[in-house]
Parts: sequence; structure tokens; C-alpha cells
Amino acid sequence: MSSNRVIFFIFDSVHLLDLAGALTVFYESGCCGKPYDMRYVSPYQNPGTSSGLGFTNVEPLSSVTVDQNDIVIVAGMEIEKWNRADDQLWMPWLQAAAKSGAIVASVCTATFALAAAGLLNGQNCTTHWAWTTTLQQKYPLLKVIENKLFVQSGRIFSSAGIATGIDLALYLIEQQHGAAFACMVAQDMVVYIRRDGAEAQSSIYLQNRQHINQYIHQVQDYITKNLQHKITIGELADLIFVSPRNLTRLFKSATGTTIGQYTQLLRQEKAKHLLKTKHKMAWIAKECGYSSTAQLRKSVKEAND
Repeated sequence: MSSNRVIFFIFDSVHLLDLAGALTVFYESGCCGKPYDMRYVSPYQNPGTSSGLGFTNVEPLSSVTVDQNDIVIVAGMEIEKWNRADDQLWMPWLQAAAKSGAIVASVCTATFALAAAGLLNGQNCTTHWAWTTTLQQKYPLLKVIENKLFVQSGRIFSSAGIATGIDLALYLIEQQHGAAFACMVAQDMVVYIRRDGAEAQSSIYLQNRQHINQYIHQVQDYITKNLQHKITIGELADLIFVSPRNLTRLFKSATGTTIGQYTQLLRQEKAKHLLKTKHKMAWIAKECGYSSTAQLRKSVKEAND
């Protein structure tokens, strides 16, 4: 049975994006027609974020009993401010959640909480790249996997840093509602495509977003949202009111790649993901913007060579 309840566990000094990234995926799922009942719990009455923002509409752990159909997501927190003297306030609840058979997932440094609760002993896991060595040293019974977006060990998931909570949440959405729906949610969020856990902690999308040109960001967002359509440089140029020639120059200067190369790479990434599903080749080709299944096969072969 699939779950329609997601319980977000919030430590004090939680990292806001670790929480908001995954949360937004489930919220957007509702906007796309598959709603979730989202609950927010904490061992603290008014937990705060690492950036100073506070929460008020948070339930005590005792008010929510987790069952096997639930998804529990523990957002990453600032390790230096994580108060281990409070373990008994939250650890039994988290252990009971795992014992119930629910999906329990950590984002970023929250893997430390799963490890402290004994949920990862002898299991594969991951965390933000800056903390993998510390995690392995502190919890030697774990098998810490480096440079992975997220790792699944049975019903326990751990994800790397920050935005990878989005990838993990999209994966969970896909498991419940299928690849086509996950792609719809990703597209609605202007996320280029859900990366799977086997891929590295960086992506084509993120590698080419490390610039501050807001107009090129706008063009990249448009490409991401319209991969299934034929995209011309003219229509992209019209978006930001420049000539096609000027756009070509600006795009290459900002991203280090051409518009054509960027679009092709995104299509290849999306195609490789969808080819892991049971969808027909013709549907995948159309979804990725290829004119035929032969073009799809050729493109993916080039990407793999």
C-alpha cells in the first residue's frame, strides 16, 4: 500500500534547504494531482533553523504514531549545535518509526541521527561529502558510500547534501506513482530530471548553473521545462529580448557550453533515466524531445561511449 502521509522530523538548527527541498517535492505532487498529508514534528516546541529562522506550527513527537505506510524524512541539522544530551527526547520515537516498517530517510547531516539511533549498523549510507569521513570514523559499523546522491538500505534511505533531498523525494514519488508522474513533478519544479542514487553528487544541471546571469538562468529553466519540444535559439532569444547571436555568446560565456550541447546533455540524462523504466521506447523518445526511437538510441549510445 502506498503512503499519503509524509512526516518531516525537525531538529533544532535544522538547515532550511534540507527541509524545504524534499518538502516542496511532496507539495508539488499535490499540485500535480497526487496530494500528501504533510506533518511536521520535533522534539522541541519551537525549533529554529541554522540561519536563524524559527518554526511555530510544529507538533510534538508524541502526537504522531508512525505506521508502515508512512514516509519519515529527517532534515539535516548543524552538527556543531546538535545537542546529544537530548537523545532520549527523540531517539526512541525514531527507532519506533523504523521498527514500524515506515520509510525513514535522512537528508544531509541527518544521517548522523540515523546512525546514532542504530538504524544504519552494517548498512550502506551516505551524507554530505564534507562529512563522510567523520561519519565513518564516528560510526565504524556503517558502510559510508562517498559521492552518491542517495543510498537505499531496505526501508532506510540516506541522501547527500542540500539539494539531493529533492532527488530522493522525487525517487520516492516515482516509486509510488511512476516515472511519468515524477517527471511531471520535476518539470513543475523546473528541476532538469530526477537523478538516481547511483549518480555523483554533482549534475549536468548544477555544473552549468554556477553563474550569476539571471537571464541565462531563465533560458536554462525554459529548456529544462520544454525538453520534450523542439527548442529554437530564436524562441530562447525572445525570452530575454536579445538577438540569437548575442544569446549564443552570452550562454557560452556563462555556462562554458553551447545551447545545443546543454540541451543534448539534459536529454541524454533524462533518456537514460527513463530507459530504466518499463515505458515504451516511443514514449521515452517523445518525452525527451527525440524525433524517433532510432535517434534516441543513437544519442544514448553516444552518451555511453
